Amino acid sequence: MIYSMTAFARAQSQGEWGSLICEIRSINHRYLEVSVHLPEVLRVFEMPIRERIRQQIKRGKIECVVRYQPGAGTNGPLFTINTVIAQELCAASEKIAALLKHPAPITPTDILRFPGVLESKEADLGKLEQALFQLIDTGLSDLVEARKREGEELKQLFLQRMDLMQQEVAKVREHLPQVLRDQQERLAKRFADVKMELDPARLEQEMVIFAQKIDVAEEVDRTQTHIAEVRRILKHGGVVGRRLDFLLQELNREANTLGSKSTDFIVTHAAVELKVLIEQVREQVQNVE
Repeated sequence: MIYSMTAFARAQSQGEWGSLICEIRSINHRYLEVSVHLPEVLRVFEMPIRERIRQQIKRGKIECVVRYQPGAGTNGPLFTINTVIAQELCAASEKIAALLKHPAPITPTDILRFPGVLESKEADLGKLEQALFQLIDTGLSDLVEARKREGEELKQLFLQRMDLMQQEVAKVREHLPQVLRDQQERLAKRFADVKMELDPARLEQEMVIFAQKIDVAEEVDRTQTHIAEVRRILKHGGVVGRRLDFLLQELNREANTLGSKSTDFIVTHAAVELKVLIEQVREQVQNVE
């Protein structure tokens, strides 16, 4: 089974402690890059969440966002004022105002904006921790399943392109003897046009030189080997994106060589078709884990 790197999952949980929402986005990336966004009260759980993600996903850019809303039925106020800090701020502002000729008035909102003055009520981290990690596991499970579904679709696309590549390679292999016969006829006609006696030894020498120049049997064999390896990797599954990308680079190299050696329309057309098919696969392989 292969996995796509693009997916999205959303999970939600509610209880007496409030509500939690987890959203996880995944896009393609050369390596694994994880970013976690948590409310301040849950910041202590960032590293365990990162580790959970790394255990499930091996490649891609992952963004995990968690939102927390305390329960409406929580006893007491949700926020408290740190009166010690507030009194110190008031005293300090009065001293500063005495030094100024035209001091601006200080409002309660100005005091509340100062860090530490307004404190949120401590949440029950014990209950929140259990609910949070259950939510993260649910979100990750949904994300992996989405990546799996898209990966299966990509696998079928790759196999279809491999079948088409195999057909083009078969055309080239089948047509090569005809290419040699056509060249032999062209050489014979050239000798006839200049009214030169056709020396069998010379003709044989010319054919050997030509056959060496257009010999693409090695390229055809390597192309078939690379196609077979792509099929094997797709069947084995796992983290295969980089290996597939490397094999497609090799396939593209063989297609270029095939085209440069071609002296025949059918072979040239096959080389162009191979490059088109390879490029189609390479674009999608960038999304494979």
